[in-house]
Amino acid sequence: MKKRHKPFFFCWLPLFIYCLLIFIQSSFPAAVEEPSLPHADKLGHFLVYGLLAILFFRAFRTTFLRNNEDCLMLLSMLASVLYGVSDEIHQYFVPSRNADMADVLADTMGSMCGVFFYWLSEKHIDCNGFWRG
Repeated sequence: MKKRHKPFFFCWLPLFIYCLLIFIQSSFPAAVEEPSLPHADKLGHFLVYGLLAILFFRAFRTTFLRNNEDCLMLLSMLASVLYGVSDEIHQYFVPSRNADMADVLADTMGSMCGVFFYWLSEKHIDCNGFWRG
């Protein structure tokens, strides 16, 4: 594989596939039974959009912004949240689904935490899992 294709295959392609999976999953009608754990879907949103923000961070790192970590973190969170908002709008038009602002809040919190902890782990945890300080 050519060196110039590596950023696409290892950073951008996983992001595109993950976004497509989120879109496909939200295109199906919602499950009719309530989860046994209240607000379990919010935890799901938190985790899904935390990972999405990490994937955005990795992809944006291949751009001219690679040396501006503050901008990378903010842009990654913003892109993830905007995708979450667009997904809620999409769900509004899917039968038996609805748009929920609480989901957008869970997406936002997940995006913020995902990017922050990914950045923190890159800076302070070595390859063996030990804290560098």
